[in-house]
Amino acid sequence: MKGLGLITFKKPNIPIAEAYRTLRTNIQFSSFDKKIKTLLVTSSGPGEGKTTTASNLAIVMAQGGSKTLLIDCDQRKPNVHMVFGCSNAEGLSNILVDKNEVDINKCIQKTEITNLYILASGTKLPNPAEFLGSAKMKNLIEELKEIYDFIILDTPPIILVTDAQILAQYTDGCLLVISSGEAERDSVIKSKGLLEKVNAKILGVVINKLDLKKSGY
Repeated sequence: MKGLGLITFKKPNIPIAEAYRTLRTNIQFSSFDKKIKTLLVTSSGPGEGKTTTASNLAIVMAQGGSKTLLIDCDQRKPNVHMVFGCSNAEGLSNILVDKNEVDINKCIQKTEITNLYILASGTKLPNPAEFLGSAKMKNLIEELKEIYDFIILDTPPIILVTDAQILAQYTDGCLLVISSGEAERDSVIKSKGLLEKVNAKILGVVINKLDLKKSGY
């Protein structure tokens, strides 16, 4: 496993890794009436660290004893397979495209981290939104919920394409990743509005790339 950016696996005792464990706890206690089992992670724009956030969160969930599945739903620029150093030959797209019933277990890869599994993006789809918004995708998530304790969907930046909005309707909650000092205020506000438009439950915001050495707000 490459482990690029997987701070919770490579250096579990540093403060940043502890911050991810705090995030895990906050998510677990974010809903009193319904257990959070499916979580969507998106950002306002590219390069804000959504895949790094989703990957490290998946690791701490697995380390906490939850059988966890991380799904790469970014058909435009998939990165999960590169972060974990696994194959992208078969994945989510192969399941959605095949008209016959596909053995999903053949597409899901086990990582060297106990309880953590990966469903890569697979072969790029020509029209991702159509497939991600299909009944087959919705049924797949429901099927996977019977197998896994926690499922994380890594999705494209919400402003660029509609994929995150579509998938948000299938999940129990959403995290919006914002890069400190890089994300534009108007873009963040627009991202929040796009999620609210589809009645997505925004659990919170993850501020990424924060320079703690700087003074002020």
